[in-house]
Amino acid sequence: MNNENNKRSAFIVSPDWLEQRLDDPSVKIVDAAWYLPAQKRNPKAEYQAAHIPGAVFFDQDAIADQSSGLPHTLPSPESFAEAVGAMGISETDTIVVYDGPGIFTAPRVWWLFRIMGARNVFVLDGGMDGWKAEGRPTTAEISSPAPRSFHASFDAKAVTSFERMKDIVENRLAQVADARSTGRFFGEEPEPRAGMRSGHMPGALSLPSGTFSEAGKLKDLDALRQTFAEAGIDLTKPVVTTCGSGVTAAIITLALQSLGHTDNTLYDGSWSEWGSRPDTPVAIGRE
Repeated sequence: MNNENNKRSAFIVSPDWLEQRLDDPSVKIVDAAWYLPAQKRNPKAEYQAAHIPGAVFFDQDAIADQSSGLPHTLPSPESFAEAVGAMGISETDTIVVYDGPGIFTAPRVWWLFRIMGARNVFVLDGGMDGWKAEGRPTTAEISSPAPRSFHASFDAKAVTSFERMKDIVENRLAQVADARSTGRFFGEEPEPRAGMRSGHMPGALSLPSGTFSEAGKLKDLDALRQTFAEAGIDLTKPVVTTCGSGVTAAIITLALQSLGHTDNTLYDGSWSEWGSRPDTPVAIGRE
């Protein structure tokens, strides 16, 4: 969409591109900001104070399977379709998703829309922080678009279940790319959620989510390729992405798919599920 000379991801749009289309009724803008408590930012309050004109707020905690006992678990296709249809979004729209800092939580909602059947889904480079820093238009007026029908077509193959994850780890059936910080991955820092062990799945590789972007913008394709190579990922083989709760894992998914890698899935339960169970193998340390 915005990838000059094919050096940048086809799934990223620039602030210039979006600002030129703020009045285009076929372009739907989604604020997908979400934060950990330690970040001390309230996404809904920030949206209410200032957002990109026309943007609707996507609550990642609310549009989720509330019965799973895990944070923001993948919602059913029916409940997802109902929620985003109420936001005025159809699967045929051009959908642009953004978050606060850029390339943080927007990729999760980009991934959600895509696995639910939308095809023209993009992430805004630089996020809302970059948009505001450049003096682009914002509003406090809450968007209230007319409801639309979103016809979900769920791609179950894009999601890895707990049982499948156990098999992958035990039999090394795919490369496991973990987006958590290196301190959490190696068990040197505690998990931010209570009751979870520290460490990583045996055989997993550490790819901290922040290594894929600079100043809230996704790195170019050559730099993404280098990031994977330095982490030990073979892009000719399957990859499962994971993180703390299934959100920042989608940053790795975005990077993989930007490079044309299609044999990848996301482990939705991620460490919130794996690290809280007594029956899962956990590795600690840098050996």
